[in-house]
Amino acid sequence: MKDYLIERHIPGADALTPDQLRDAAAHSNAVLAQLGPGIKWVDSVIVKDGTVCHYQAENEDLIREHARISGFPANKITEIRGSLSPASASV
Repeated sequence: MKDYLIERHIPGADALTPDQLRDAAAHSNAVLAQLGPGIKWVDSVIVKDGTVCHYQAENEDLIREHARISGFPANKITEIRGSLSPASASV
């Protein structure tokens, strides 16, 4: 599977309550279970008016299908080509 970053523009996402975030995660997980093993949610960060999510998927079409079924937009999908961290300086 390939790694992707998904930018989701969701006005007010940064003001959601813990219960709302839990419900959103549960809904996303249910859709992922429906779509099968070709897509996996790794993690997300909440930013002003949205989220940035890390997913693994066989292709972008599965990410778009998750967005369609879940109702969570996938405004921008970018394939991750590598990574860089502070530890990279000592390699």
